[in-house]
Amino acid sequence: MTRLSRVVARLGLRYPGGPALEEERHATWLELFFDLVFVLALSGVTARLTDDQPAAGEIGAAIGIYLLVQWAWVGQAYFDTRFDADDTLHRLITLVATAGAGIIALGVERAPHGVLLPVGYLVVRGALLLMYLRVAASDRSAREVAAVYEIGFGTGWLLWFGSLALPEGTRPVLWIVALAIEMATPWLGRRWLNRHPVHTTHLPERLGQFIIILLGAELASLREAVPLSQPPGRALAAAGIAILVPIAIWWIYTTFVTSGLPVRRLGNGQAYGYLHSPAGASTLFIGWGLGQLVRSIAEGHHTVPLTLRLVYGGSLVGWMLVGTGLQWFTVGHLEPRRQLISAVGVPGMAVLTATITDPELLLGLTAALLTGYAALVSPQITRLTQRL
Repeated sequence: MTRLSRVVARLGLRYPGGPALEEERHATWLELFFDLVFVLALSGVTARLTDDQPAAGEIGAAIGIYLLVQWAWVGQAYFDTRFDADDTLHRLITLVATAGAGIIALGVERAPHGVLLPVGYLVVRGALLLMYLRVAASDRSAREVAAVYEIGFGTGWLLWFGSLALPEGTRPVLWIVALAIEMATPWLGRRWLNRHPVHTTHLPERLGQFIIILLGAELASLREAVPLSQPPGRALAAAGIAILVPIAIWWIYTTFVTSGLPVRRLGNGQAYGYLHSPAGASTLFIGWGLGQLVRSIAEGHHTVPLTLRLVYGGSLVGWMLVGTGLQWFTVGHLEPRRQLISAVGVPGMAVLTATITDPELLLGLTAALLTGYAALVSPQITRLTQRL
């Protein structure tokens, strides 16, 4: 027994062993509770964009904070899919991480001002590092995985801690470096992580649940855009059209996830997870764009600002491209029909959002195009599943 193992045993931290890969697994109630706090954090990301013409720096900051929030969640998801023991100690440590996520949610809108965001991230990551330490000390076969994350995420944790000593204006520099190190960690450690595959049903389900959270944020953006007292009919009509967009996203994504395609080449799950970063960001900022369009229509505006069109259109195009990329990754190729759908749909969406400035026309046409895209792509996924 190593010195670390003896210390862990003495402290009562021994890891009792995690779930077997062949077991049928779904998200636990604790994981779903953990998700709830991230709903608050994600709503704070788009709340930073207070009008329909945010500066480039504001957009960049919102994207960066989204990645931070998402990566905080993803780190826990990958641990749980491999090692969730679901014992009392694991639950207590996860609840500490949940409290840290709550602190992140409180600090998202004001960052980099204040210490809530970095302190919350330190708590979330510190809890995860303790979980990996517990696994490394008790399960010899899992030490390679634990070492990859302890080194990479531990380095990021130290940079986050060091940022507290810097002036508020310069902290984001260290945050960006720390986040880059953490995001690169699974790729740099893929040689060792490949020996420890993730659970083929649990991980796709968890990443899918994060997309559902983001779709909920889209709906919240629409709700906030409609005036509370005596909403004009055009606002209600616009919201009714806008809701077709998250419905189309949900339709395509759930068809894909429930098809079983993600398990074909999942492996260590890193490529699949990386693709969900732009997918999630696109989903979140589509919601912000929809809210701004509905608000613009409710207030009687006749022109959509260029910045809003760029963010909204770029997010729609990004989501369509990532969806195509996910299908290519899981199958290894794209059938000619699927290539044709993307070759027409993606440029078509880009042209619409780049050229149309009337808010009602832009909303109606983009909702119609994405709905039609979903009506073509979803049956194609179903047919592909039946043939494989």
